[in-house]
Amino acid sequence: MSRDTAVNPRPFLVWGALAIVYVVWGSTYLGIRFAIETIPPLSSGAMRFLLASPILALAVLALRGRRAFRMTAKEAGGAALVGLLLLNGGNGMVAVAEQHISSGLAALLVASVPLWLVVLRLVARDRPRALTLAGVLLGFAGVAGLSLTGGGGHSDGTGIAVILLASLSWSIGSFLSARIPMPADPFAASAVEMAAGGTGLVLTALAVGERVDFGAVSGASWAGLAYLVAMGSLVGFTAYVWLLGNAPISLVSTYAYVNPAVAVALGAIIVGEVVTVPMLVAGLVIVLGVALVVSTERRGRTPAAVEEEEPAAV
Repeated sequence: MSRDTAVNPRPFLVWGALAIVYVVWGSTYLGIRFAIETIPPLSSGAMRFLLASPILALAVLALRGRRAFRMTAKEAGGAALVGLLLLNGGNGMVAVAEQHISSGLAALLVASVPLWLVVLRLVARDRPRALTLAGVLLGFAGVAGLSLTGGGGHSDGTGIAVILLASLSWSIGSFLSARIPMPADPFAASAVEMAAGGTGLVLTALAVGERVDFGAVSGASWAGLAYLVAMGSLVGFTAYVWLLGNAPISLVSTYAYVNPAVAVALGAIIVGEVVTVPMLVAGLVIVLGVALVVSTERRGRTPAAVEEEEPAAV
């Protein structure tokens, strides 16, 4: 029996975990905005993942034992490569982009990841369904609208270009994760990915000349960083992995188009980010395209195809 047809005996736990994923992952964009106010963007990401990785690793060792970290050199290398693409390339560039664009706009453009995954499948000579391709065309129409107009607000073209590159890097990492050797335990794999991604961010930050003035870091930035470590990389990810084993995948996948709405709402309510009508319209088009892709692809998908859309750590 598949997760889409299974009856869950604990609906309150499922909805509680789903609410965590909705709110926590939707709020990470705002957490990044606070963190980068006084911490350079790449350095903030490096600190986040190099703190989260050992905490997660120790928790896995305590709960699952050393067997969870039994992996071949190829599996460890695969996890490291995925971590570099997801966290160094993907998450790192999101933080850089948020120096130039709002957290809500960043979230709406990152929502295009499922669309990029279909494009990568086409490159790999897969044949998505017609409705999937229709969803991709619809979603990318929204992406084009946001990219060309900046959502009708005061957005920087550099930030939009960087966030699109971040989405592509995240998509390539997700795509490869289902096609290269990876550790069997998802929590152990995530610990390796965060360690590799954090290390990559340190090297990238040094290469571009970032320096952290710890005396100048504000309380808001420390709070944002702590939130990203504890909630974004640990609590949110744990809730997501638990959902994968206890809820229908069609329900779990709804985070892909709920998170952007949460991010836009939080940015507007908490820090007064401007939300324009063109931004809402283009964002809605992206979300509808993603919803069409996700709902179509979840019917009759193989486990490997489902796995490629699962984030390692957000």
